[in-house]
Amino acid sequence: MAPGARLEIMTAAPDPAAPDLATAPAAPDLIARLRTALPAESLLTDPDVTASYAHDMASFCAAGTPAVVVLPRTVEEVQHVMRTATELRVPVVPQGARTGLSGAANASDGCIVLSLLKMDRILEIDPVDRIAVVEPGVVNAVLSRKVNELGLFYPPDPSSWEMCTIGGNIGTASGGLCCVKYGVTAEYVLGLDVVLADGRLLKTGRRTAKGVAGYDLTRLFVGSEGSLGIVVRAVLALKPQPPQQLVLAAEFASTEAACAAVCKIMEGGHTPSLLELMDRTTVRAVNAMAQMGLPETTEALLLAAFDTPDPAADLAAVGALCAAAGATEVVPAEDHAESELLLQARRLSLTALEAVKGTTMIDDVCVPRSQLGALLEGTARIADKYGLTIGVCAHAGDGNTHPTVCFDAQDPDESRRARASFDEIMALGLELGGTITGEHGVGVLKKEWLAREIGPVGIEVQRSLKQTFDPLGILNPGKLF
Repeated sequence: MAPGARLEIMTAAPDPAAPDLATAPAAPDLIARLRTALPAESLLTDPDVTASYAHDMASFCAAGTPAVVVLPRTVEEVQHVMRTATELRVPVVPQGARTGLSGAANASDGCIVLSLLKMDRILEIDPVDRIAVVEPGVVNAVLSRKVNELGLFYPPDPSSWEMCTIGGNIGTASGGLCCVKYGVTAEYVLGLDVVLADGRLLKTGRRTAKGVAGYDLTRLFVGSEGSLGIVVRAVLALKPQPPQQLVLAAEFASTEAACAAVCKIMEGGHTPSLLELMDRTTVRAVNAMAQMGLPETTEALLLAAFDTPDPAADLAAVGALCAAAGATEVVPAEDHAESELLLQARRLSLTALEAVKGTTMIDDVCVPRSQLGALLEGTARIADKYGLTIGVCAHAGDGNTHPTVCFDAQDPDESRRARASFDEIMALGLELGGTITGEHGVGVLKKEWLAREIGPVGIEVQRSLKQTFDPLGILNPGKLF
């Protein structure tokens, strides 16, 4: 299929078995039931306040008006919410910090927004078993710093790690900058406590390093975007804290040369702790926002890091590969402080691109590493076709790209072109053998594209799973498919 042929997209047909939730009770009846077992401070009903919980950070995603926002502090309170919702057939939308980029946390009309931010305790850190047991509202950076104090390491590090919660990371199967070496969230979730739609508590997984008893229900919940149950506790695997990493920056005169260097690095058997790419548009945006002095003459800036016992030697080897691939300059950081400055530039990429026009659509296409150059070249053509600024930052070592469409949301024509370009990039990603999302999830934004990627049999099987766990269809309705 040629990129942009949106009319050919196979959309997910409405689920004929989906229940009708339109007959939900009036808000006063619902709130009265909730109050029977919830403290008054955990219920938010002021429309001006509840409106602030209606959506996450995604553009072009419809959001409804919640009937009430509930902020439970205990598992029993979550169970009461779900029992009430099941009895009254009220939809429930679970939320973390609402830093998501697909609309997965967006409210539906008349729903209970179940915010898990107050369940924010680190319950246990065990250095022998190398696990942490946490509630879903724990912020990623808080956990990371706490385990660092004990010489341990929790690797998943989304760009929003200072704000995003572990529950949200689990719901969307988040990734991050260090995935090329350490993997994504799913690889660190050993076990879960999940409140099901009817209020029952399901325990999945284990605390042990190994275990294959029964179906892997833990993995099923990771990435389910709150559509199968409410995660109220997680057992997470930890690693020994590695040495401080050193970073190398390599400038390239073309994205093609930078992507060729990525392929050479991975083909050569190197295992960097991160391998990130920023195109010229992204570099200039970061400079404009933070005056970081990045080289604006470059077409692509590649950042490689190693946290090995001898990172300087590894950087030298990778630097030689970059030079052979056409790098115009290769600059290894001299110390940890300089390395952190370079990483801060990469972490600022999405915020800086948003400042270009005020609104962004952040794509999340992941392709085989060998197709990374084709994806970036195709994205540049799409930007030219629609007359838009589209910056690309990428977890290059994974082939996971974030083409970011910058546009003025107050301009209807520019908004239309932004949405069309976003869809063409996803179509291009599938054409190149990739996937529509590497780490941001499907939510509302990519429902029709999920149907195209996994096909009718895949949709049927996933709906069957949804029906098993949530027969009334009250958990995060309207998301995924």
